[in-house]
Parts: sequence; structure tokens; C-alpha cells
Amino acid sequence: MANDASTVFDLVILGGGSGGYAAALRASQLGLDVALIEKNKVGGTCLHNGCIPTKALLHAGELADQARESAEFGVKASFDGIDMAGVHKYKDGVISGLYKGLQGLIASRKITYVEGEGRLSSATSVDVNGQRYEGRHILLATGSVPKSLPGLEIDGNRVISSDHALGLDRVPESAIVLGGGVIGVEFASAWKSFGTDVTIVEGLPHLVPAEDEGSSKLLERAFRKRGIKFSLGSFFEKAEYTDNGVKVSLANGKEYEAEVLLVAIGRGPVSQGLGYEEAGVAMDRGFVLADEYCRTNVPTISAVGDLIPTLQLAHVGFAEGILVAERLAGLKTVPIDYDGVPRVTYCHPEVASVGLTEARAKEVYGADKVVSLKYNLAGNGRSKILKTAGEIKLVQVRDGAVVGVHMVGDRMGEQVGEAQLIYNWEALPAEVAQLIHAHPTQNEAMGEAHLALAGKPLHSHD
Repeated sequence: MANDASTVFDLVILGGGSGGYAAALRASQLGLDVALIEKNKVGGTCLHNGCIPTKALLHAGELADQARESAEFGVKASFDGIDMAGVHKYKDGVISGLYKGLQGLIASRKITYVEGEGRLSSATSVDVNGQRYEGRHILLATGSVPKSLPGLEIDGNRVISSDHALGLDRVPESAIVLGGGVIGVEFASAWKSFGTDVTIVEGLPHLVPAEDEGSSKLLERAFRKRGIKFSLGSFFEKAEYTDNGVKVSLANGKEYEAEVLLVAIGRGPVSQGLGYEEAGVAMDRGFVLADEYCRTNVPTISAVGDLIPTLQLAHVGFAEGILVAERLAGLKTVPIDYDGVPRVTYCHPEVASVGLTEARAKEVYGADKVVSLKYNLAGNGRSKILKTAGEIKLVQVRDGAVVGVHMVGDRMGEQVGEAQLIYNWEALPAEVAQLIHAHPTQNEAMGEAHLALAGKPLHSHD
């Protein structure tokens, strides 16, 4: 095989998802000669099968709920149903616009873009389409795919993955969602808004189990109010076809039946058969192992995104890709503090957080050194106008910085930017309290919570 370039590339990237294309854009900006290899479409899971399309579905669901509830606001409107063809047209239009913009960015940076299925052929080369692309450095960014469980076959018919769910041409009458994490509760929320009878099955004691327990309980209360059913604390045992759908059996003997079963237990790395192990790359359960600078054990190979065992979030992939590009360009880089990464679950209501849960903070600092405060959104004028319920919870090291911000309520994801600054800049409650937050906004609730934690509550009881 002959190299497809007259010289060796500074960086060859295998995978054009969030981590891969971010690395390509930043590396080219810094003067590196880059080849980016992608077997499907640049943008990866996030743009085509994840973040963007699911949020479009959730927004369509929000509009459906608003139509149903419009009389509460004195607006006469009627809800006539969901036109899935129209929903897909809207969703695909959003994706198409972003995809074209990304393609333009790649072209403008003079990145060598190669469409095809690549395979690592050595510690410094990738083979694709019968050509060998040599690089002084290789970045592995092949992402992830939906996972299943042993004995549970995803057939795309009655047992489906999130990929299938995004393309359904109908609104299912009923659905079982296996997994109460981010993917599961987002689809459950959207489907309920569309009119589906939804039941979530989660083996752990709470929905969104990675979040603060208080946030999980608030979400569970909200889902009960919305009529979203869920089973907690008992694991999946088997699924079988019925005359009209599928039946799920749990370890505790309970059984649930529905038209479809969505398997939403997470995503696994794409790494099999790609030559990683043959090149000597250290692996664990399919993940590529990397250090805090995204370096593998092979000096010429780095890895980012869902392929490594860090948070499976698009913005984490962006940050890891940028870190690798800047490190290779000789810039000073700082490892990512993954606790300081904002996390948002875009269900109704939204769950957003940055930093440590209260339980984790107590493990790190000691139970007697941690204090927390809850500010109920009932005291926030803008939240009252929007008719949303929830709270902002702050976790603080006693007499020290705020180390966790946990929020539940509609549009709370839009408040996570300030929360990120509070955590990452190690802000004291009094420092945030002295900032003036606009009234009436939901952002004002962040200021009110810190006023209360600083010992000078305004619109809340001491």
C-alpha cells in the first residue's frame, strides 16, 4: 500500500465524531498536517444518532405538552396528535444544517478527509480504501455503539436500540425502556409527551443513578406526576415476544408487556477488529486505556471520546480532542477535571449538575466537613411563570468552596454554565452571592441559593 500523501501526516485521526473532528480542527489551526478518517458521516453519534436528534424529539414533545396545557395560560389551542413524518423532517433538517456547516469547517481548514472504514495497521499508520496513511502520531476516536445484555437480541423490530428509536415511523402505543440512565429517561420523557404509555426498568435503586440522590428523587416524583411508570431495584432477566409486542421479566418475578422494548443500558466502545491490540495498545473490556493526557501505552498513539473510559459526553470528546491537538503542537496542556464537566439530562424536567454529589463529597472530605443547601424553585418568579417545579442544591465544604451544584427543573440545563464556573473556579458562596443576577430569570435562583448558603437569604427562609 502506498501512502496517499507526498509526506507523512503530523496526525492521522481514526474516527470523525466529536473527539476526532475537534482534534482535527484544532490541530490544523495550530499548523499540523491532518488526515481525518471516518466510515460514516463526520459528526459521529452526537450529531447523527445522539445529542442533536434526541433533543429535537424532546423539543417536539415539549410543544405537544404545551398545546395540551395551553388553557392553563389562557391560550386556546388544541392538540390533534403527532405527525412523525413531520417530526422527522424537522429533526433531520436540524441535523442536515449542522452537518453541512461541519463539512464546510473541515474543508476550510484544509484537512485531508477520507471516507472509509479504517484499520490501525501499525503504531504510525492507518489503512483505508486500499491506501496506507502514515502519521507521526495516530489518534484513535472510533466512538461507541448501543449496548445490549447477554441473551437479549436487539432486532430492530420489537426490541430496539436508541438508533432504531430515532427513526421510528410511528408513536408506539406502549413502551418498556430498559435502563433509567440519561438515554432511557430522555426517550421515556419524549415518548410520554407523544402519548406513549411508558414504563422504565432500572436495576439500581434510582433513576439517573449517577446523579445526586436528591435529584433522582425529584425526577422520580415528577415522572410519577406525568404518568411515567418505573420499576427500580430489580434487574432484567429475560424478554420474549407476545402476540402484540414483547414481555419483560425481572429478577423479582414482575413482568411488563408493551409494544416495543427500548434497550437503553448505555453504549460500548467500538474497538473490535480495528488492529488496536495487534499494535500493542492496552485495552480493558473493549476500552482503550489512556492517561490524563489521553496518551495510550504506545508513544505514537492517543485516544479520546467514548473509546476511553471517561464520561461519554460529546463535550468531553471535544475537550479531549483539543487537549491532544494542543499537546502534539507543543502547547502547555492541563488534564481535564472530569468532576468539573457539566452534565445535563434533557428530560422534562431537566436534570443538570456539575461537581460532586453530596455522598461523594462526604467520602472525599468527611461527613462532618460537608454542608448542603436546597433552594426550591417555588421561590423563583420565572419558574413560577413557566410552571416548573424543582430545586437547586449546593454542596459545600464547610467554610470553603462550593464543590457540587445539582439542579432539577425545566431549562435547568441553561443554568449549568454558571454552575461550571462556580465549581471550577472554587468559588465561595459569598463570592457568588455578591454578583447581581437578573430578575426575573431562572438564573436568579442560582444567586438566591448562594445568598442563602452565605447566610443572607433574600426570597427564602433562613
